[in-house]
Amino acid sequence: MSVAAIVLEAGPGADTGVVGEVLAEAIGDATAAAALERLLLFVVAFLVVYVIGRLVVLPVLTRAFDRRDLDRHARRPLMKIAKFGIVFVALATAFGAADFGNFLVSLAGIAAAGALAVGLAMQNVIRNFVAGVFIYIDRPFKIGDWIEWDDHAGVVEDISLRVTRVRTFDNELLTVPNSALTENVLKNPVDADALRLKFVFGIGYDDDIERATEIIVAEAEDHPDIAVDPAPSVRLTELGNSDVGLQSRFWIENPSRADFVRIKGEYVTAVKERFDEEGIDIPYPVRTLEGGLALEQRPDLSSAAE
Repeated sequence: MSVAAIVLEAGPGADTGVVGEVLAEAIGDATAAAALERLLLFVVAFLVVYVIGRLVVLPVLTRAFDRRDLDRHARRPLMKIAKFGIVFVALATAFGAADFGNFLVSLAGIAAAGALAVGLAMQNVIRNFVAGVFIYIDRPFKIGDWIEWDDHAGVVEDISLRVTRVRTFDNELLTVPNSALTENVLKNPVDADALRLKFVFGIGYDDDIERATEIIVAEAEDHPDIAVDPAPSVRLTELGNSDVGLQSRFWIENPSRADFVRIKGEYVTAVKERFDEEGIDIPYPVRTLEGGLALEQRPDLSSAAE
């Protein structure tokens, strides 16, 4: 039903205000004047609320997003929702100002029934949508972060209200439903300004543990990208079947996946080279098999053939 049709339903007995009386005197028809008055009230109320929303609500939201340092990609869907909300409120206010309450109640009932039907048919989409809202609110990660979940890992390229797009380190693009990121454990190694790395060096039981510890710490201190504070440390954590495990713990600043792989590789290589120079062995796994072998006399097949 159009607004014009609703206006005409006002009927000849509809109450008119000052504007309606002026219009009735001008056109000589009270019913048409009442209809025009309501139509004018509808348009004016809609424009007033809509303009206030655009000039007040949207700038307030923009400043709130700036304070939270929200990414540009994350702002876009939230601003769309805000604009839709302004239009909805403006329409509701306009219907009320024009005294179209009955129509507004009917429209609300139809919308509620439609929302229920759509909700039942689109449960997964709605679940992902709600998960997307929580991602924007909680901010467990942002665009450019390296994240890990389940058996996947990669760098976040885009965040929308339904899915998040992640680029793996094999250059594959994963389109991940937001619910998969909010309902399971998600790791963000680069959320803080520093990241602690650990690596276990295995040395032989006959090697000098103190000397190996000194080498591991010295190589960490000499690496330009390993933080001095907190200082690198080494702990004996394992007594394996063939080696003694010395766990090195060190920190890197402003971590990223590329830095993580490069720094760890350079550091481990430097320690291995120092171990070789110092004669410290990194033994292979050794297994001792116990038991005996019994040799049986096999029959002489040639004599059996004769």
